[in-house]
Amino acid sequence: MNKGYILLMTAIVLSTLASAKSYDIDRTTVSDIDLKRYMGRWFEIARFDHSFERNLDYCEAFYALQDDGTISVTNTGLNSRTEKRKTAYGKAKLGERPGQLRVSFFWFFYSDYNILALSQEYEWALIGSKSEKYLWILSRTRHLDSNTRNNIVAIAQSRGYDTSKLIWVKQ
Repeated sequence: MNKGYILLMTAIVLSTLASAKSYDIDRTTVSDIDLKRYMGRWFEIARFDHSFERNLDYCEAFYALQDDGTISVTNTGLNSRTEKRKTAYGKAKLGERPGQLRVSFFWFFYSDYNILALSQEYEWALIGSKSEKYLWILSRTRHLDSNTRNNIVAIAQSRGYDTSKLIWVKQ
C-alpha cells in the first residue's frame, strides 16, 4: 500500500472518531425492587423513537410473574396510521443486579431492561437499556400530572439522556 492511501484512511478514521458523539449515560438501576409490586399493567407515557414501536399510540405493557420465576411480557399499541392493534409477546428474567431485567421478544436474544427510577408507590417508572437510544416513561395511569412528569424528565436529564428526543404517547 502506498503512503498516500494510508494517510487518507487514517485521516478518515480520525475525523469520524472526532465527530462521533460521546454519551455519558448513568445506567445505575434502582437498588431494591419488589417484583410482585412491579407486575401488572403499565401505560407508556413517553419513549424515544425506535422502529419496533414507530407510529404506536395507546401503548401498554403487562408483566406477569410465572411460577418458574420468569416474567411474561405483553406489549400492545395502536398503529396511528393503520388503526390496527399491534401486540408483542415476550419473556423476561432477572438481570445481574437489582432493578435489571433481561427481556426477549425473539427467540433467545435478550436486551437489558434497566429500571432507572421508580416511585416509592410503584406508580411510575423510568426505564432505560445499555444503549442511550432507548428510554421509556411508564405509569400505572394513562396520564401523569405535570409536576411528576417534569420530575421524571429531570431525572432522565441528570442521567445524561437527551430528553428532547422523547415522544409523548397519545393515551
